[in-house]
Amino acid sequence: MSHLIAPSMLAADFGNLQRDVEMVNQSEADWFHIDVMDGVFVPNISYGMPVIKSMKKHANKTMDVHLMIVDPDRFIKDFKAVGADILTVHYEACTHLHRTVQAIKAEGMKAGVALNPHTPIAVLEDIIRELDLVLIMSVNPGFGGQSFIENTYKKIIQLKDLIEKSNSKAIIEIDGGVNDQNCPKLVTAGADVLVAGSFVFKSEDPKKTISGLKNCF
Repeated sequence: MSHLIAPSMLAADFGNLQRDVEMVNQSEADWFHIDVMDGVFVPNISYGMPVIKSMKKHANKTMDVHLMIVDPDRFIKDFKAVGADILTVHYEACTHLHRTVQAIKAEGMKAGVALNPHTPIAVLEDIIRELDLVLIMSVNPGFGGQSFIENTYKKIIQLKDLIEKSNSKAIIEIDGGVNDQNCPKLVTAGADVLVAGSFVFKSEDPKKTISGLKNCF
């Protein structure tokens, strides 16, 4: 498949959220990427169910929800109820990861697992065939606008190799510091979905920026 673009709504203008949702609807973007932070797993707080429910009323593309929270099992049904199509949890936050993944799938959502920059790909060997998506964090989670971590390319190649050897159908998503300079290299390495926040929403023409990422070759 050609790579997908998922603008990160964390970087949107919350005073004009409907406007920014409509912009993504009208753009070449494929998904809405929604970061949920609890101030415990990461040192920041973002938004929760009411804001996602509000976005869902206007969004007409896939809702890709990334949970940066402790004990995500408590809220799986709630995120389904407010419109999540894909629910991604952090490997580092789940004591019983297989159980969590199965609970997400039982609610009819696709299941993803995110890895922090310091977490090796090898930890997914026993669960990769159960996953629909793996999210590699290319910055330390918790804040937007950080610089891209160069080791990400190596991790993508390692993950692609694991997916192929395991006959997994998981796709690879990259989140953090994505821009028009590293987009071609990320896709060449094996990335399927690129998340971009500040680079999109702080640009002069977000729709044109999204188009540039979608067609970065």
